[in-house]
Amino acid sequence: QGECISIHVGQAGVQMGNACWELYCLEHGIQPNGTILSDKTLTWGSDSFNTFFSETGAGKRVPWAVFVDLEPDVIASPQVSGLVCLGGKRLECRKSPAKNNTKEGSWGLPVLGREVAHLVIQELQASKTDQCIRLQGFLIFHSFGGGTGSGFTSLLMEQLSVDYGKKSKLEFAIYPAPNMSTAVVEPYNSVLTTHSTLEHSDCVFLIDNEAICDICCHKLDIECPAYTNLNQLIGQIASSITASLRFNGTLNVDLTEFQANLVPYPRVHFPLVSYSPIVSAEKAYHEQLSVAEMTSACFEPSNQMVKCDPRHGKYMACCMFYRGDVVPKDVNAAIVAIKAKHSIQFVDWCSTGFKVGINYQPPTVVPGDDLAKMQRAICVLSNTTAIAEAWARLNHKFDLMYAKRAFVHWYVGEGMEEGEFSEAREDLAALEKDYEELDTEFVDIKDKSEEY
Repeated sequence: QGECISIHVGQAGVQMGNACWELYCLEHGIQPNGTILSDKTLTWGSDSFNTFFSETGAGKRVPWAVFVDLEPDVIASPQVSGLVCLGGKRLECRKSPAKNNTKEGSWGLPVLGREVAHLVIQELQASKTDQCIRLQGFLIFHSFGGGTGSGFTSLLMEQLSVDYGKKSKLEFAIYPAPNMSTAVVEPYNSVLTTHSTLEHSDCVFLIDNEAICDICCHKLDIECPAYTNLNQLIGQIASSITASLRFNGTLNVDLTEFQANLVPYPRVHFPLVSYSPIVSAEKAYHEQLSVAEMTSACFEPSNQMVKCDPRHGKYMACCMFYRGDVVPKDVNAAIVAIKAKHSIQFVDWCSTGFKVGINYQPPTVVPGDDLAKMQRAICVLSNTTAIAEAWARLNHKFDLMYAKRAFVHWYVGEGMEEGEFSEAREDLAALEKDYEELDTEFVDIKDKSEEY
């Protein structure tokens, strides 16, 4: 398999990166100094391992990762410093933070964003992509609502498309939660970055903080979840999605297969993420979690990473990533049971849309993690029209603010034209329409054929 480079942008992206790489290193037995535990040498010997780590001349393991932020505080934290010692590259700009303003994060007065975007691309070429034997693509971690996470990522994605047009670009993105937010201008930033990256991104895995907060409260019994708790859960999801890239298994998938199986049309590339089992260490002793039960749980709203009801939409495709003690016979039986449920509907034109990956590496947990260590787990990526609910909520919030032109002067003051807001909003309205039409596309085609 080819190499995958992870780029962690802004505060959310960097903090997600901390959780992900800590877990990856634990799974592969990599120590803080880059050496590998002797009992993990067989894992290191597989080609799949090289997708996320390279080996130096001194025998150290170095992550294919870049951390970048326009604000130095988060990126200078001890956790990121530890990853830099391990070999992850840290890039920062101390001139000015992006202050939750998409335009300042990208086209600010000192042209800060563009300068750093070119710096990141140069760094990628010098220390990462030029060393790759067969680069698969990029995994970009960021938030939709923050200044750097939205504005700077937009520029970076655009530049990656120019320089690496044929390579896959997958995003892990923190999506605006329905009832909680860390920035007032989050709807503006989210709509603007979605519009500007829609044609540059191949697949976006959305996660909203409210959904994972509820999971931490109701399933893991954490009364007041901190970002550390949320990021640990995100780390498990990222690990499950990428396990088939890093370990050998019965049915493995690469980045291209993600797109081929999940994205029926270029614009409709926002699969809903769900994970099971989510149980605390105390409850794990009393849980009997069969493959069928785990699979069924992933189609329940309580296990999803975005607030929406899949029973109100139709599925177009499902990628099911199993890991650990799982055999194909049990998986097939679980899929048959899922298809028999009336609450789970597929679109007429794709009634058998299941892609299965099985990986023998069981899930690992970081010491002190909220999740219990289990023998098996499943992560499901499902492209469903129900996620249009989330887009409708975001668009409604945007409309309420933009009708009063609230906060728009900050963006205009940074060199942005007001027309760009309208253009972005029209694009998001078209995206909503795209999902709406997918439910009726088969009927439309049939009607048109009868006309002739």
